[in-house]
Amino acid sequence: MKKILYVVLDGLGDDKIPELENKTPLEAAHTPNMDKLAEGGKCGLMYTVGKGIAPESDIAVISILGYDAKRYYTGRGPLESYASGLSVNDGDLAYRVNFATLGEGRDLKDRRVGRGLKTDEAKALSDEINSKVKLESVPASFQFKSTVGHRGVLVIRAEGAKLSACVTNTDPAYEKEGPFGVAKEKYEMKLQVCRPEPHCKDNEAAIKAAKLTNEFIEKSTKVLNESEINKRRINQGLLPANVILTRDAGDRLPKMPNMKDKFGVNMGCFVQMPVEEGIAMLTGMTPVESPKADTMEKTYRFWAEKILEVISDFDGLYIHIKGPDEPAHDGDYLKKKEIIELIDRVFFEPLLRNITLDDFILTVTADHSTSCMKKAHTDKPVPLLIVGGSIDKDDIETFGEEECARGKIGTISGPELMPLLVSCAKGECR
Repeated sequence: MKKILYVVLDGLGDDKIPELENKTPLEAAHTPNMDKLAEGGKCGLMYTVGKGIAPESDIAVISILGYDAKRYYTGRGPLESYASGLSVNDGDLAYRVNFATLGEGRDLKDRRVGRGLKTDEAKALSDEINSKVKLESVPASFQFKSTVGHRGVLVIRAEGAKLSACVTNTDPAYEKEGPFGVAKEKYEMKLQVCRPEPHCKDNEAAIKAAKLTNEFIEKSTKVLNESEINKRRINQGLLPANVILTRDAGDRLPKMPNMKDKFGVNMGCFVQMPVEEGIAMLTGMTPVESPKADTMEKTYRFWAEKILEVISDFDGLYIHIKGPDEPAHDGDYLKKKEIIELIDRVFFEPLLRNITLDDFILTVTADHSTSCMKKAHTDKPVPLLIVGGSIDKDDIETFGEEECARGKIGTISGPELMPLLVSCAKGECR
């Protein structure tokens, strides 16, 4: 059986940009190594969750790992909380949260503190919140934890009662469709009030959840405004992290079958964000310990080296590279193009120099498309290539959205990819 290398470039797909000669950032980027892979294998497109759905990364990753997100997904909050070391029991309310900047009234100045909040600042602010905020509207306790930069998690537990995740987000940029979080293309920059959603199965549990959420936001905002950390940031001309935005609530962990039981493969993984680590742990993948570098370039180089060290321990590796997504959310198409080129140069080049593709099934794709023009995830399909082993090649010469649309794989859905890779690794696909 061939080894599987499953590489996901977060937010890789995009729209065509007039300033890039009407090409996408991927199409405009100089990517000789990914082009070589496309030329030697088969290409196609993939709707990671489903046609017409602009997915968040969590449901997309669950889907492209071969699981039916509609069946297993319980919200992003439980996944990230679990990965961050917080326990999530049935009936606990778990959120993914952002530190953000609140102006006058409920007006938001920035949903991510200008992406300028340091992880150590966020840690100190979370410690203040945990020590100074007490929930009293309903007998309850909470744990709040910062994770990476402006991101964090929140778990609220009612005493002697269960809470329901059937509540709305306070982050205006996301709405809920059932348990799924969906990015809005347009929204008003205002802190939203958490409310029970219509037609909740347990309305009383949802009312309590909304009441506790609003109380937490109100009290934590007061603590954050009085914090010396934020006073110092203001004096330095920086945005304060003075409000918490909640989204993607869940009230239980997903119960997914182990990947080895489901597909017969022992997978390791390289991940950068808590949500991917949570999914990895819940599906039985083994997170690979790797050096935490201070730059993307060093991280990608480390990962390329580490893959060669650990691949013998696994049937395959899932490698999730965050890079292209963030500049797309900021509308910076030149930065996205630059990061794609960096990944090609410092990750793929040394990796391909040191492996023989005859011994591997290597796929390169994305979890979703992130549009630089819309600054949001979109429902566009993502490019896909599969190469290695005895796979027949098609006539594609470059790796990009338009070229991949001509590939022999055609257009597939996310849950189809993992079974296809396993089949190819066994020599059963051409």
